[in-house]
Amino acid sequence: MSRSTAPSGPPTTTLDAGADTEEYVAARVGRALEAVFDAVAQTRADTTALLARVAAEGRRPVTADLAALRPGLHLRLTRQELVSGVGFVAAPGLLADVPAWLEWWQTDAQGDVRPLLLDLDPRSSAYSDYTHWDWFALPRDTGRRAVAGPYVDYLCSDEYSLTLSAPVEVGGRFLGVAAADVYLRHFEAAALPLLRELPGPARLVNARGRVAASADPAHLAGSLTRGPDFAGVLESGRPGVFDGTRLVPCRGVPLVLVVAPERG
Repeated sequence: MSRSTAPSGPPTTTLDAGADTEEYVAARVGRALEAVFDAVAQTRADTTALLARVAAEGRRPVTADLAALRPGLHLRLTRQELVSGVGFVAAPGLLADVPAWLEWWQTDAQGDVRPLLLDLDPRSSAYSDYTHWDWFALPRDTGRRAVAGPYVDYLCSDEYSLTLSAPVEVGGRFLGVAAADVYLRHFEAAALPLLRELPGPARLVNARGRVAASADPAHLAGSLTRGPDFAGVLESGRPGVFDGTRLVPCRGVPLVLVVAPERG
């Protein structure tokens, strides 16, 4: 869960014919991550319904209310192969009994499900302020789901990870995010064989240009790609070209397949 600078550049142009292979690979990557976003969507739906019920009672939610989410969170951890952590992260000030909270559960090395326990007291020197991280800030600021990372997840697992997230809103008010973690090694195991099917060096980047997986030795996972407007490609949903490099949105998920020209 890290911060990065959005890339900028001239608008992309439309791809000509011959991009069938790239679009096929992008669609397969999209399907792989869509299963994780399904877990995020289920968590979002459960949380929205819970918070709406509490609001109808005329009171603010408390941490004890969020315990009702746990059976669903535990089920998603055991059923979704790529998901290593999942939960709801409350907007500061939402809960009446604590200033901030993560109702977050994850699997350990033995496969056991356990809660994440953090110091969320702003008066403490060990306070974990999560509001500036991309996985929280992007859904809050855009109202859309996001892929953040990869980054070393010091907050949860100390593993190189991706975090997929979506905003939770009730009555148009942002209340936090539903999210799921994916270890990068697991995502690469699914994505790299697809990227290697392409004739040119290929990588996957998020809306800010952060490389999520790469079969291109010139662009390693976690590095930042500058130049193209990746957010614009995702918003348009159409493939494009930037300086001879193909940009193909991964259908339905906020990642762009970047395919460079073949090197001689």
